[in-house]
Amino acid sequence: MAKYLMKGNDAIVRGALLAGCRLYFGYPITPASEIAEGAANYFPKVGGTFLQAESEVASINMVYGASSGGIRAMTASSSPGISLKQEGISYAAGAELPCVIVNIMRGGPGLGNIAPEQSDYNQVVKGGGHGNYKVPVLAPNGAQEMCSLTMKAFEIADKYRTPVYIVADGYIGQMMEPVEFPDPVTDLPRQDWALYADKESKDNLISSIFLDPHELEEHNQKLQEKYAEIEKNELMLETFLLDDAQYVVMGYGIVSRVLKTAVEKLREKDIKIGLLRPISLFPFPKKEILDLAERNCKFLVAEMSNGQMVEDVRLAVQGKTTVDLYNRMGGVVPTTDEIVKHIQELYNL
Repeated sequence: MAKYLMKGNDAIVRGALLAGCRLYFGYPITPASEIAEGAANYFPKVGGTFLQAESEVASINMVYGASSGGIRAMTASSSPGISLKQEGISYAAGAELPCVIVNIMRGGPGLGNIAPEQSDYNQVVKGGGHGNYKVPVLAPNGAQEMCSLTMKAFEIADKYRTPVYIVADGYIGQMMEPVEFPDPVTDLPRQDWALYADKESKDNLISSIFLDPHELEEHNQKLQEKYAEIEKNELMLETFLLDDAQYVVMGYGIVSRVLKTAVEKLREKDIKIGLLRPISLFPFPKKEILDLAERNCKFLVAEMSNGQMVEDVRLAVQGKTTVDLYNRMGGVVPTTDEIVKHIQELYNL
């Protein structure tokens, strides 16, 4: 099968189209702008619609309306733009509307800079808007996964009637790699909950408001049960050389690729170390982390942030082992050599 050289951001657009997405609403922002550009170019060519909204707030509410019509819809932005979308994402979660939101992360807080960072972990994984909700979060580490995981995101969104995040640092969005396109999704079914402007769907109601406290409590309980099903069924992870590992490094996005090379270099020195990469940040590999902790493996989490995923790893080990953090901020990508040096100094290897 042919492969095509493209940026990660472009691969997201192709994945969305292959998944049957035909509606894109967004507002350009570096380093995610190629997604809007690609959507503007390709969506109309397959009978879809690209619309540049007047703001990030407008774009997420357009996605809300489009998803209500049972059509696969998406938006994309970068960190400060995702902050603006949070209210609309909470509404979509409350109304149980399937859609895909892409976040190509940049440095923060505030406007920060346009360099790659991972400081949005808490914002996307913990539910950045108000209310008792979560959404599945998928974290590609290359252009091929930017395509295939976007397709997977639409599948999960429809299966569970939920927004789904694709989250990647700006490095993954901008780097160019060969991509092999999966087979396209065809014949998407009619959604029995959606509004199609016809007689059959006229009684359907899309809303996130429940004025009676008991009704809202019941709705929230239903959402928690759904999230438990997602945790049970949709975990995705990569493991590398963990069978005999005494040390485990963890990271996602571009950091996971740096860590994999570091593991290979340390293995050449006969150091028993392996990599655990969460591909889904929610669901999170809590059981797999605990299993390794019970083997007395020591953990090092590497992040391009102040240390956010590390807190979930510390919760998962339940105090059975040590969890250390190596972090860079401001858009600085750690190098393999500095990771190797840090591990050797940390563990006196």
